Amino acid sequence: MPQLPPAIFLMGPTAAGKTDLALELARELPCELVSVDSALVYRGMDIGTAKPSAEVLSEFPHRLIDIRDPAESYSAAEFVADALAAMAEITAAGRIPLLVGGTMLYYKALLEGLADMPAADPEVRAELEKLASEQGLAELHRLLAEVDPESAARIHANDPQRLVRALEVYRVSGLSMTEHRTRQRLQKAGGGTPDTDVLPYTVAQMAIAPAQRQVLHRRIEQRFVQMVEHGLVEEVEALRGRADLHAELPSMRAVGYRQVWSYLDGEYSRDEMVQRGIIATRQLAKRQLTWLRGWEGIHWLETSACDNLPRALKYLNGLTILS
Repeated sequence: MPQLPPAIFLMGPTAAGKTDLALELARELPCELVSVDSALVYRGMDIGTAKPSAEVLSEFPHRLIDIRDPAESYSAAEFVADALAAMAEITAAGRIPLLVGGTMLYYKALLEGLADMPAADPEVRAELEKLASEQGLAELHRLLAEVDPESAARIHANDPQRLVRALEVYRVSGLSMTEHRTRQRLQKAGGGTPDTDVLPYTVAQMAIAPAQRQVLHRRIEQRFVQMVEHGLVEEVEALRGRADLHAELPSMRAVGYRQVWSYLDGEYSRDEMVQRGIIATRQLAKRQLTWLRGWEGIHWLETSACDNLPRALKYLNGLTILS
């Protein structure tokens, strides 16, 4: 059986140094970069997403950056379709797709596929959003725990988008997200679509992160403060000036943007906004690391190490996928 073409995943929490290492790898290997980031897809959201500069993107183009307007949504299913198309083009050109970013759900969707879920129902969604507004997200989380405890354990109690979607799936179909995913796995085990039809690549999986949590926390704090100093508030002000954008859009709920929007609404002071932004980014990093700790087959690299490039190249060259 012929070997599947190679692909490289470079994962890790926010502010861990993924982009810098990806650029180093792209200088050494015949790679093209594919962004795996649910916020970098949006145009006009540059500072708060730590989007690579125009100079960097000119030298190292990234697929799947600036492909959506902030007024639009972007789903994991859309990412899988877009990423597979980009990877196919890169492979056809005789190069290696190097996927870099921190949206772990996107990686998981690529590797395992997405269970078929019922389409969104505007009426059901409006009812759930009204319930959240009147009784709070804790009530949505309680309701979800009653019908789908596995999803409730996975979804944070303060994540309105995913809470509403999980309850919507149950109310529309009568089956929980967990039940939908279980049925998909059973279908595959019984001779359904094999995993290689989802991701027809042999994947080298790497992750980079500091060994000590305090180091990551310092990096997060320094970066967020720099974002504010370099114009994050002004960037959000410009977005707020658009009549078609509001605080509940997925784009505006991105970490950093949500806190600055609330600050501009007068909900708290500038100093409190900075602290809330830092805390929210730390919470994001914690969720990313939780995903990664349960991930099989990852080759880990330490953010502060001075020899990450040779270590990564040694690992990759030791795999048959690059030979």
